Amino acid sequence: MKWIPLTLLFACSGKGDDSARTPTVPFDAACAERSADRTVLWGDLHAHSSWSFDAGAYGSRLTTADAFAYAKGETVTLPDADGEPTRSATIDRPLDFLAMTEHGEFLGEILICTDPAWAGYSSETCTTWRDFEASNGAFDFGVLMASRDPKRFADVCGSGTDCTDAATVRWAEIQRIANDADDKTDACSFTSFVAYEYTNTSDISNLHRNVVFRSHTVPALPVTHFEAPSPVSLWKDLDKACSGDCEAVVLPHNSNLSNGQLFSFDAEGDDPADIARLRARMEPVAEVFQHKGDSECRNGFDGIADEPECGFEKLRPPNADTCGESTGSGGMRLWGCVHKLDFVRNVLLEGLTLSRDLDTNPYKLGFIGSTDTHNGTPGHVSTTDFMGHVGVVDASTEGRLGAGTVTHDTLENNPGGLAAVWAEENSRDAIFDAIQRRETYATSGPRIELRLFAGNDLDESLCTADDRIAQLDAAAVPMGGSTRSANSLYAEANADATPLQRIQIIKGWIDGDGRTHQKTVHIIGEEASAASVNPDTCETTGAGAERLCAVWTDPDPITDGFYYARVLENPTCRWSQRECNGLPEGERPDGCTDSHVERTVQQRAWSSPIWVAPR
Repeated sequence: MKWIPLTLLFACSGKGDDSARTPTVPFDAACAERSADRTVLWGDLHAHSSWSFDAGAYGSRLTTADAFAYAKGETVTLPDADGEPTRSATIDRPLDFLAMTEHGEFLGEILICTDPAWAGYSSETCTTWRDFEASNGAFDFGVLMASRDPKRFADVCGSGTDCTDAATVRWAEIQRIANDADDKTDACSFTSFVAYEYTNTSDISNLHRNVVFRSHTVPALPVTHFEAPSPVSLWKDLDKACSGDCEAVVLPHNSNLSNGQLFSFDAEGDDPADIARLRARMEPVAEVFQHKGDSECRNGFDGIADEPECGFEKLRPPNADTCGESTGSGGMRLWGCVHKLDFVRNVLLEGLTLSRDLDTNPYKLGFIGSTDTHNGTPGHVSTTDFMGHVGVVDASTEGRLGAGTVTHDTLENNPGGLAAVWAEENSRDAIFDAIQRRETYATSGPRIELRLFAGNDLDESLCTADDRIAQLDAAAVPMGGSTRSANSLYAEANADATPLQRIQIIKGWIDGDGRTHQKTVHIIGEEASAASVNPDTCETTGAGAERLCAVWTDPDPITDGFYYARVLENPTCRWSQRECNGLPEGERPDGCTDSHVERTVQQRAWSSPIWVAPR
């Protein structure tokens, strides 16, 4: 047991002195710059530091506070393969916003394991967890999350309330750091969110979600897998715990590791229509890309026989077994079968089907990307200077290209993606509102600017109009929105460092007989581009575009379905190919020559969908 000031416990639980939770002045000043056309803001809504049970076990040493400093542009020091702090890291461009999503599970245990003042510090569990060179504490802790009824470590928590008390202290620290990181002046240079990750890994399948709060008013403790054994119970418990000025969004991620479980629909005995409405309200946006791969689409399922773009950054090889209609297990370790609902395009189609019966679409999902770094380096997405994401495990070239561990893959991973939002200003309310209305998009790392609108008979001259966004707002709906009818789309993309190749529109719809369909359409750019890259030298050739803009009229407009845009850059070398090239041929690991992992890639952006529905 460790002595904790009662005022701290009361402040964290909502009792007694509430000054830590409710400032006497407004949290933020009004932003000096505000745009009715909305500005693109770049952030990361999924990142970990050593305060997460797995990151600390990997030898990561940066804290939540260090991660916010890194996101703002400060240089931090990462451990090398021996655990020594020898590697300096600085983000290429500071982020506009950040949510640090430490695992809500084991917040107290990890504080106890790292602070000798707690009785459990000297327990066998904590002693083993701290020895990252000789053990794998990430597995020892993480395997408990594979149970549908997980239990805590008795030798760490003791017979009293130590783990709850420690979690209360750590949760208060997380709140304080996040609230202090926010720019409360009218400059609005940086926005921070209080957040955490819900780490349900039942059946060794990924059911994880990130929980992000609108304001400084949050529950007394995170709702975790210990209290909420299923996503339905998470949504319900959050609704109960988050009252008054408290408001949360839940962001599912890595459906590609879920064996179909992340997006399977189960009302758990409640009215299915009620659960559909609850799910749609709580989960407006899904993470479609991060360092554990792409969750947009995969070849081999109905409607996608051989779409080249659906081979992008896949963790599982093309010949992996598929599940059929039943869900599987083991996906967190790349075991078991691949399910159609592992990929959000199929999930969107499933939502159209469910909405016919439930009168609500539970899968009306916008898109974001993030890194899921476990190094405390949110937004570190460089493909030319990738420093790894998992502490000492991938701190060296050999580690990043090698065989990995029982809990971590290496070569199959990538530097991660970013979340983009179109918001009136850089503030908590404006960004949170953008997430709720799904005016968000994902990238695989580059800061491609992307806009998408849908309307009727949109004019091609919009691409050159100075007031095009005001015109579009008046005549169309932006990404994330819904409309009763649309026969044309406006798509615009501006390149980051690499030229753009093309914009595609993906459309999905349901017909009168209840059958779903999908189609990918090229609308602008070089469909058969001469741009290429030599993987042996990473030298690029061929031209591309700095800006692509088109108004596309659908010759067969949908009446019940969705559209979203996918923007492709010119090909470049994958990060792993660059590192392979840097090794003498005789010293290259097997993955450099014998792997399903691509040697070259086309980095990209995906807009949130726009739904067209008669209801």
